[in-house]
Amino acid sequence: MKRLSWLLAAPLILVAQPQPSCQSLAEAGRRLFEQKLYGDAETKFRLAVQACPEQPALLLELSRTLFMTGRLEEAQKQAEGALALDSRHPAALQLKANALYLRGAEEDAVATFLRAIELEPKNEDAIYSLGRIYYQQNRFEQAITQFRRVLDLNPKSYKAFDNLGLCYDALGKEEEAIRHFLKALDLVYKDHPNYDWPYANLANLLLKRGESEKAFQLASEAATRNPSSARNFYLTGKALARLEKIELAQKWLKQSIDLDPAYPEPRYLLGQLYMKQGRKEDAEREFKAFEEVRKKPRPRR
Repeated sequence: MKRLSWLLAAPLILVAQPQPSCQSLAEAGRRLFEQKLYGDAETKFRLAVQACPEQPALLLELSRTLFMTGRLEEAQKQAEGALALDSRHPAALQLKANALYLRGAEEDAVATFLRAIELEPKNEDAIYSLGRIYYQQNRFEQAITQFRRVLDLNPKSYKAFDNLGLCYDALGKEEEAIRHFLKALDLVYKDHPNYDWPYANLANLLLKRGESEKAFQLASEAATRNPSSARNFYLTGKALARLEKIELAQKWLKQSIDLDPAYPEPRYLLGQLYMKQGRKEDAEREFKAFEEVRKKPRPRR
């Protein structure tokens, strides 16, 4: 009993636990980021920034994590924080430019990408992204220049070939477009089995040319490669409709709508097919849905 009293009266000694370093926190954040656990990764990167606030690289990793969660304004702010510490940081400029573009500030994004490329002339990703913005702005010749710069750096850039196809298609140079799409297909056929864009883009061009059977083959391959793409199912349904395979086309169009209820084109075509079958009420329902969804802005990609 006396011994117990002595123990109770003894002062409690707390052993201080070592605090995790910003390096260990950042490493934990990177592991979580790779696992796509972005919320947990954000927590680790914020703690790392608190421990070492003057390191641009940590702010950049936090920015990248916020970007992946769609919190574009916060991502831009953290990238700007990194730039405040190092104004010549190409990766921070690139992240800021991407956030600006997705927030709708296209010209600011262009200027920021140009600055990043000036600092890092062989930055393939930044050059490609600038080309994509030019394409979206219908500045096709300028976009072509950027995609050709990408190919100078990387002759096997299937994305650059695919986007050159889109540019030439937009300029009405169909043979040039087809040539570049086919080059993209050659590059992705075996080595990139999940990449579907050149299949869908070439299918879309062939539909305009009335080559529906070839378009069906390409679009259905695109859907096989990427079964989560509403556009791939729409293009396949459109090709089948041109081939007068109405019921089968309707199945593909319904799948397209299920994948993306805000995608207007399959609804309109489905309505047209219902009209052909004399299903007036079904057609009117789809036409009404088409009018409703087409008024809503589509997210930038």
